[in-house]
Amino acid sequence: MRSMAAAALLALVTLPAMARDDTLSKDDVAWLNRVTFGVDSATVAHFRDVGRRRFLDEQLHPKADSLPPAIAAQIASFDVMKTPAPALLAQVRDQYRDIKDLPDGDAKETAKKALQKQGNQYAQQAQAAELLRAVYDENQLREQLVWFWMNHFSVFQNKGRVRWLVASYEQDTIRPHALGKFRDLVIATLKSPAMLEYLDNAQNARDKINENYARELMELHTLGVGSGYTQDDVQNLARVLTGVGVNFDGQPRKIKQDLQRYYVQDGVFEFNPNRHDLSDQRLLGRNIAGGGFDEVERAVDLIVSQPACATFVSTKLARYFVADDPPPALVKAMAKTFSHTDGDIAAVMKTMLESKEFNASLGKRYKDPTQFLVSTMRLAYDGKPVANPRPLVNWITQLGQAPFGRITPDGWPTSDSEWSSSGQLAKRFEIARSIGSGANHLFDVDEDGKVQRGGFPQLTTPTYYATIEPWLGQKTRDALAQATSQQEWNTFLLSSPDFNYR
Repeated sequence: MRSMAAAALLALVTLPAMARDDTLSKDDVAWLNRVTFGVDSATVAHFRDVGRRRFLDEQLHPKADSLPPAIAAQIASFDVMKTPAPALLAQVRDQYRDIKDLPDGDAKETAKKALQKQGNQYAQQAQAAELLRAVYDENQLREQLVWFWMNHFSVFQNKGRVRWLVASYEQDTIRPHALGKFRDLVIATLKSPAMLEYLDNAQNARDKINENYARELMELHTLGVGSGYTQDDVQNLARVLTGVGVNFDGQPRKIKQDLQRYYVQDGVFEFNPNRHDLSDQRLLGRNIAGGGFDEVERAVDLIVSQPACATFVSTKLARYFVADDPPPALVKAMAKTFSHTDGDIAAVMKTMLESKEFNASLGKRYKDPTQFLVSTMRLAYDGKPVANPRPLVNWITQLGQAPFGRITPDGWPTSDSEWSSSGQLAKRFEIARSIGSGANHLFDVDEDGKVQRGGFPQLTTPTYYATIEPWLGQKTRDALAQATSQQEWNTFLLSSPDFNYR
């Protein structure tokens, strides 16, 4: 009976001869699966229409968001997206004040828990928004870079007020600069309340130096370990960064009259000259004259202009997109572009994506959890808007790579070996089964899952036959031949080695 069922299933998914004429070359498929999170029918159709060169140019220079209206509306409906960060934090501040005024007892503890729950819900909405954009936005290269830079400039949602700030961090800090100038991205993260809260620069003042952010700014964000900076450089950069902080209380500052011209406020961010060390500093062998926030900008300009910065950023990009140990010649070429274009990220990416080293790496990178989950959704549901993104957040958490979920500031690892353990493979199989069988609540429209249950996806589409079926290995074909239902066949495909490499 099993063999008869398998034969019937194979007959069901046999490709009409005419569809095979539309098969993409193996190189084109591998290229698409690296430049994007994974193919869907719209991506394949557009690639056929415009070709590789124009497709890449459009991905490097996106003109606008390209979300389906239903997904754009869903993201806009999230509570965390409805209120600008300053107003949201003002609400939280008032709630904290009201709780503080309550007498000790059950009511006070209940109010504290409710506020924490609200913050966690807002952080989960930010995670859902990030995953929805990754799955549905046509600007797939930008979406990959948004994830990459969020991971590079990592913040942890469960520290302090960060949980209320991560949505704005992704939308207002990272996204606008993902393909722009690296210097602008560094300044944007430096002014981000989420970053300043997470890495403690909000507590950095001339009479109480906190080196935490200064150290990570050089070690993790710009220059890298062993690039030549010293402990004195860290200490002096920390002094430059004194006064760079936040105004969570919403109260006007009493600034000394001779310093008032230096005060800067932009939403929750502030540069408070009362807290700033105005003395000159020596940084990376150069003098940085004391001043206001312009002193901070001059220090950043000096840091990002270092050859070590060009090499460090190029290496990180190449590790994510090409190989755990990227070819030195490729890194050198990318760093040269970085230096010659003042850190133009799109130009650096173009150098990498058009290189022979990039082409030689295609099909050899093991998908990290985000790449696995997003590519699975793009293939399985092919642009169909989900009504309930909570399973996406649950799945990426189970896989161990939740956005804003890394406690340490180094971000989630990107090497293949970090994500290929037996435990990881078992989790991927379970998630592939949930998606492939339709038992996942993605299309439930109420909290209890009582309304609108979606069916299982049909993966045997023209997109599958044009991009996956012709290039499947024999072991995967043998496994698929053992499937006794479409749901089981879906599970086997989505968890197969062929699908998990890009």
